[in-house]
Amino acid sequence: MEFKDHLLADSVFSHVAAAALELGYPAFVIGGYVRDLLLDRPNKDIDFVCQGNGIVLAERVGARLGNVPVSVFKNFGTAMIKWQDRELEFVGARKESYRRDSRKPIVEEGTLEEDQQRRDFTINAMALSLQAADFGKLIDPFGGLTHLKEKMIKTPLDANITFSDDPLRMLRAVRFAAQLSFDIEADTYEAILKNVTRLEIISMERISTELNKIISTRVPSYGFKLLFHSGLLKQFFPEMVALHGVEYQDNKAHKDNFFHTLQVLDNVARVSEDLWLRWAAILHDIAKPATKRFDKEAGWTFHGHEDKGARMVPGIFRRLKLPMNEKMVFVQKLVRLHLRPIALVKEVSDSAIRRLLFEAGEDVDALMILCRADITSKNNDKVARYLRNFEAVEQKMKDLEARDHIRQFQPPVTGDEIIRLFNVPPGPVIGEIKEAIKEAILEGTIRNARPEAFELMLKLAAERGLVLNEKSKHN
Repeated sequence: MEFKDHLLADSVFSHVAAAALELGYPAFVIGGYVRDLLLDRPNKDIDFVCQGNGIVLAERVGARLGNVPVSVFKNFGTAMIKWQDRELEFVGARKESYRRDSRKPIVEEGTLEEDQQRRDFTINAMALSLQAADFGKLIDPFGGLTHLKEKMIKTPLDANITFSDDPLRMLRAVRFAAQLSFDIEADTYEAILKNVTRLEIISMERISTELNKIISTRVPSYGFKLLFHSGLLKQFFPEMVALHGVEYQDNKAHKDNFFHTLQVLDNVARVSEDLWLRWAAILHDIAKPATKRFDKEAGWTFHGHEDKGARMVPGIFRRLKLPMNEKMVFVQKLVRLHLRPIALVKEVSDSAIRRLLFEAGEDVDALMILCRADITSKNNDKVARYLRNFEAVEQKMKDLEARDHIRQFQPPVTGDEIIRLFNVPPGPVIGEIKEAIKEAILEGTIRNARPEAFELMLKLAAERGLVLNEKSKHN
């Protein structure tokens, strides 16, 4: 099979081929770009391998492209060029060997076939020639094209050796299966089962990078089921594994919170690509195992799981090396508030909705996506009824927000203003007045408008014995 016409249509391949010819280096396109070309998927990252010095080839290509900068990574023997909207990476063909206590390989110069052997999966080991004699020819010694057609993830060599050498490849197997909707070949999957504990030598940063790619797939539950059943998930995310299982008592059972969580995650993924909203779906019930209780009247309860779950979020983010910034705060907020909109289905009061809008702030739309996704049941009529009620809550929220502007709430009267007007030092009384004004707005006693808030401030200040200074009286 040849792809000559496709490669000729893109000038970058002609430039690399010409530079390689000048240097006398056989050169090839390899890896993900070839895979995605065959799958008709877009890919802006192109890997080139040559039988020679990859850095020298990159510098020659950079010169041909108009002296574009070349980033050199001498420790890895690689170089990279950013050109137009592409990232071009160059490396010399090499073979690798591993020590058992590290995933960092011992690297030596090698042939193209030895370079293909070191690749993680057959679908990523295919190459296209850039030599004049066979330009565009597919070089596929391990049957990657067949495995693409079969939708199969398989390692080029013995999977036990591949995964023991670099255990991160087990997560990559799941990630590619999830991204491409492929199966993992039986012997390859068996090797994952045998090597799960090898994951301990992988840094959490690399694990989380692969996990986030799985979470970002179109149907993330597929990747999570592979992680769960293979035993990989337990190695780095035991809190999620703890959600699995159903307990019976007095003929009463609770639902399996692991599979419920995956359904909520998929529901969110259908309407949003936001990674951190998806993380909120993953963690929304994370504290249910810790809060599970059995009540003879009510059955199984999980009281307070939203608050405890919110308290667990920072620890989970810290351990998984996820960002400890506004992303974590966003997830924590949604976990803490995720029951509130659903509770409003039973009793919709203006005050309760104002308070929810105030607490959720700019994240209220994301919260409502999560809460809608959380309405799951095998009873379709029950789901439809809940969704109808939920839509009534959403409409009420829109109406109140349009009128009261609570979502972007800013105190109509600031603490600095109270201090200046009454010539008093900062202290508890300032906070009391501000809090009372906020409560009056949320309860609907006054509107979220400065004139009414100012009038209430004067009344509250007078009750506390504060007197306007003379200058303020005349303004």
